[in-house]
Amino acid sequence: MKKTVLNIHTGFQIGKVDERIFGGFLEHLGRAVYEGVYDPKSINADEDGFRKDVMSTLKRLNMTVMRYPGGNFASGYHWLDGVGPKDKRPVVRDLAWQTLEPNQFGTDEFIKLCKKMEWSPMLTVNLGTGSPEEAGNWLEYCNLPAGTRYADMRAANGNKEPYNVKLWCLGNEMDGLWQLGHLPARDYVIKAQQAAKIMKDVDSTIELIVCGSCGISMPTYMEWDREVLEYIWEFADYISLHRYVGNYNNDTSDFLAVTNSIDKQIEEMDSGCRFVQAKKRSKKRVYLCFDEWNVWYKNHESNGKGQFAPHLLEEIYNLEDALVVAGFLNSFIRHSDMLKIANLAQIVNVIAPVITKGDDLLIQSIFYPFEMVSKRRKGVSLQLHIEGPFYESPSYGSVNYIDASAILGDGKLHIFAVNRGITEKAEVLINPADIDILSLEGAEIITGNDTKAANSFEKPDVIVSREFKEVKVSDGKAICQLPPLSFVAMTFKAG
Repeated sequence: MKKTVLNIHTGFQIGKVDERIFGGFLEHLGRAVYEGVYDPKSINADEDGFRKDVMSTLKRLNMTVMRYPGGNFASGYHWLDGVGPKDKRPVVRDLAWQTLEPNQFGTDEFIKLCKKMEWSPMLTVNLGTGSPEEAGNWLEYCNLPAGTRYADMRAANGNKEPYNVKLWCLGNEMDGLWQLGHLPARDYVIKAQQAAKIMKDVDSTIELIVCGSCGISMPTYMEWDREVLEYIWEFADYISLHRYVGNYNNDTSDFLAVTNSIDKQIEEMDSGCRFVQAKKRSKKRVYLCFDEWNVWYKNHESNGKGQFAPHLLEEIYNLEDALVVAGFLNSFIRHSDMLKIANLAQIVNVIAPVITKGDDLLIQSIFYPFEMVSKRRKGVSLQLHIEGPFYESPSYGSVNYIDASAILGDGKLHIFAVNRGITEKAEVLINPADIDILSLEGAEIITGNDTKAANSFEKPDVIVSREFKEVKVSDGKAICQLPPLSFVAMTFKAG
């Protein structure tokens, strides 16, 4: 394969990489909560019922924000069911996933978990079957000092100090016909504006995420976003976007090119925000919150059939899935001027990087690219000019064989690169124009010969990150040899 050159100039800065793009998502769905993060009967449970093995593994991802309690679940969830003495909490039927919800894990348990994990909580209010008033009451419970009804309730439940939750989602996927309480844009945004007004009156320091289109295939895509933003502009700090992708045609080259479409979706949503900003002649900027994203297409079992913690949406991830997750992260870094929050959906068991089976735990392939990038996230995103071979994707158009992004840190240059080539090694020259690469501080790689190779409880180390040594530094530049079907994360000392 012809050599690829990554041309870099530190003056071409996109924006500071917001650490909140390395967030996660925990929903009351399948075994994500029960038998996932919370399992008091497990030998791995701590004094609060949280699984220590799950927590220690997830800490490696260094996630920043955690979205909760859904997802579709949020549109039928009443937060009062999940607080107070556990023996008095009701067992209810969750209609989103048709499961039994015992409410043994609720707001206080989630906040306690966030504190242990050093996550910033991000709560989704019920604008499906719930009311704007209910949303305001939940905010009072979380954020106000004792002295009023719901703040006193929190204190009585053993938590005198406010939780100070800053990020709140105004519902979930309300444009979807499958959503409990689905509304057309004109009706959703009235309800959302009412909730936003109440919530900002309760605590003016919070930031609100308004529901955007939940997918590019939605018939109301972009029109929904325009209508919602025009009505609620003054209250919205972010607008959400969601994306799940898959190799539906069993064409790896086409699947790996999906980053073109991810880039396009981010840019279209930002264009919609800029359009409304211009129309309103506003100085305010509404940013993007990619609060659900992942590979998901193999397991669509979503009906719990009235069971407690059924096995739902338990995707098994392989090498090509891991490379696409790396592509998502590259896209997020490339758009750091407009994308400020992102949440990998989800974190345990349900379309997740970590799976439990009894008291055992397995790390899946998609865990590693997230870990590799997250540990190198501090700095400013740089524009790259990529010179090199490309190919035509049937679904997504022309793409470079090398998909890449770069972050300039304090005396460091981080390079992330995917070789989408199926059989050919790729030579990559990292060519900074105004600084010198002085040395390689460290590099990791995930790769393999089989696109469908996946980890299992019997063979947990099939797809893992390993040290990458095929890098040479000379004359202020670096050159590396990327194996086919690989993702590398490299940190250089630069100056």
